[in-house]
Amino acid sequence: MRDKVTGPPGFRRILLTTVMLAIAAGVAAQQTGTHPLSGRRYALTMGVEGADWLDRAERDNEEEPDHAIDVLKIAKGSTVADIGAGSGYMTIKLSRKVGAEGKVFANDIQQGMIDLLNRRLAKSKITNVSTILGTQDDPRLPVEAVDLVLMVDVYHELSQPQLMLRHIKASLKPGGRLVLLEYRKEDPNVPIRPEHKMSVAEAKLEVEAEGFKLTKTNEDLPRQHILIFTKQ
Repeated sequence: MRDKVTGPPGFRRILLTTVMLAIAAGVAAQQTGTHPLSGRRYALTMGVEGADWLDRAERDNEEEPDHAIDVLKIAKGSTVADIGAGSGYMTIKLSRKVGAEGKVFANDIQQGMIDLLNRRLAKSKITNVSTILGTQDDPRLPVEAVDLVLMVDVYHELSQPQLMLRHIKASLKPGGRLVLLEYRKEDPNVPIRPEHKMSVAEAKLEVEAEGFKLTKTNEDLPRQHILIFTKQ
């Protein structure tokens, strides 16, 4: 069905984005809160039915995920966590980056996503990834065991971001890093609904309030901020 989509340049991309957001609205749990500091409205979580959008062929060009990971300079043997891992698009890349001596915790709040990810890991014979079924406020990571936590277009969907950040902080080693990739709210040309974008100012205000420091902002990617926070 996907191969039959036709139209002017960019039509397929816009259609896929529209479908993804429609799926989110139809199957996600209701998240109608707003952040007490920034006033930002929490977005809906994308359901398992939208997993194909996570693995779309266009994603490499639209988001340049390999470059994003290179920016983070993750050392071989590191322990990292992919929170909101979905079907494992970024998890697989992280598993290669940390190498056989490293470890990846792949977390999601939906058992359906965990099932997709486990099948993907088994098919690729990847053994350095452990999957974890978490909740909206707790990734269920081991305490002070993780060098880096990555959330790719996930943080803005959290309905309990303050509690989640406290658990993430507890899971990080001293000086560990939390990295958010978020679509730029400052750029009206980024083709994502406003509630699925974040500004640097919003992220800084919300995350620093929970014991982190924004130590680097990278704008190399076509559509997303790379926001690197360090545990204080």
